[in-house]
Amino acid sequence: LQKELLKYKQEARNLQGIKDALQQRLAQQDASVLQLKQELLRANMDKEELHNQNVDLQRKVEERNRLLAEYKKELGQKDRHLQQHQTKLDEMLRQLSEASYQQVDLERELEHKEALLAQCMKREAEE
Repeated sequence: LQKELLKYKQEARNLQGIKDALQQRLAQQDASVLQLKQELLRANMDKEELHNQNVDLQRKVEERNRLLAEYKKELGQKDRHLQQHQTKLDEMLRQLSEASYQQVDLERELEHKEALLAQCMKREAEE
């Protein structure tokens, strides 16, 4: 009986050692699980923050795209106005050029008539 008792005591010590080792291993795993949970929580918080930043950036991009569309529309209108003014300016320059030619023709005609008038006055004075 004593031999059996010693054998069982030895077995109990061995089992207690195994139990202690397993408890220590379980404690390490619990610590690892806790650390992983903390890292997961941080990762989820970072993910949420990135998602919020992404939403904010998308909102800003949409706002800038809206402004860009408005600016393009305004630029198109200004281009049309500029084209209209350019057309009017070209027409006015053409009219001015025609008026200038007419003025030159009228000045020549006036000079010719003044010369004729001077000749007539000279003949009249001679008579």
